[in-house]
Amino acid sequence: MGYSGARGGLDAILAAENLVRGARNDDPAPWLTTHQITGRMRLAVDRVMGEGSLYDEATAADALRQAEGDIIEATHLVRAHQSTMPRLAISEPINPDEMVVLRRVVPAHRTPDGPQLLGRTSDYTGRMLDRDPQPAAPIVSESAIDDGERSEQDRHPRRFSEWLREQDLLVEHRTDVTADGEQKRPFDLSRHPARPPAPRSAVLASMARAETGSLIGTWYRSIRGTEGNFHEVTLGEVRHGRLPLRVAHPHTGNPVQLGMIRASECEAIEDLDGADEDRSRFDVGYGLCFGHNERKAIAMANLDIAYRRHGDANGLEQVLLLTTDGLDSCGFLEHLKLPHYVTFRSMIDRKRAVRGVDGQLDAAAERTAEPVGRTC
Repeated sequence: MGYSGARGGLDAILAAENLVRGARNDDPAPWLTTHQITGRMRLAVDRVMGEGSLYDEATAADALRQAEGDIIEATHLVRAHQSTMPRLAISEPINPDEMVVLRRVVPAHRTPDGPQLLGRTSDYTGRMLDRDPQPAAPIVSESAIDDGERSEQDRHPRRFSEWLREQDLLVEHRTDVTADGEQKRPFDLSRHPARPPAPRSAVLASMARAETGSLIGTWYRSIRGTEGNFHEVTLGEVRHGRLPLRVAHPHTGNPVQLGMIRASECEAIEDLDGADEDRSRFDVGYGLCFGHNERKAIAMANLDIAYRRHGDANGLEQVLLLTTDGLDSCGFLEHLKLPHYVTFRSMIDRKRAVRGVDGQLDAAAERTAEPVGRTC
């Protein structure tokens, strides 16, 4: 239901759009270029790419500019643009172990295999507002971290979960293979809606393009018990780096690398303490998403464990599949601003009708009531 049906609705829509364009033209500051947005607002660009389910920094930057910084609106623009694009090929499965690590933090171990690489982050600096930032030459650039001078172990460090597996401390979950040992095809969320019960790949795909704030809120509720205490959560490691993207050559069938994509990855560890669980081992959850968005990857990894352990009991799987998508939730919210005068008028009429019936019943009761007599 749109505003075109209201009095003067179409003219009002056109005038509203002109106000947006006019505000852009009236601003004396130059219009932000795509390069400026991708270079200086990279975290917002990465969120739009992940939630828009389209890895293209320039497209995400253009959507952010058009949406005036509104990430949900930019995501909507990217999803709409993605729906018009042809699907030329399906990429080969990505092996996360091939990630060229730009940042790696292992909170669960003091001296893990490979480096603790802080990378590009402000996690450890004070939150002091800089009102007049002056550009300065970087001491170390991100490209210097990614050069060929690093050893192979530093570029592709062994996972902390591999050390736990060697110690026989992990519960194995092989839900990606059939009974015959064949690899299952991952659920394609862009072509088929996911409904519970759904395979693990569908839940992970839903979380990968979920609205980041919604996913974090769901995670926070899942780790905070009804008694008010927090369930113990440990991160095995958090990574950010570049992964190779390959497709099969149309003539030879051999994989061909098209380029590199940036991604964030997390493995979360949870202590098993259930009555039917192996208390001598840990469970590991996994999260992987586009760009540099560690919050989403961490929430994904922890929720991956939570829905496997308790999803059927508390409806978490249904929440992850149906309510964390930003376009679904915000779309329902935004539609409340559209005209609802017809439905609300019917509600008013029902209230008046109920009031009229109640008044008639009260009057009838008064007429039929017998007077109370007196005795001497």
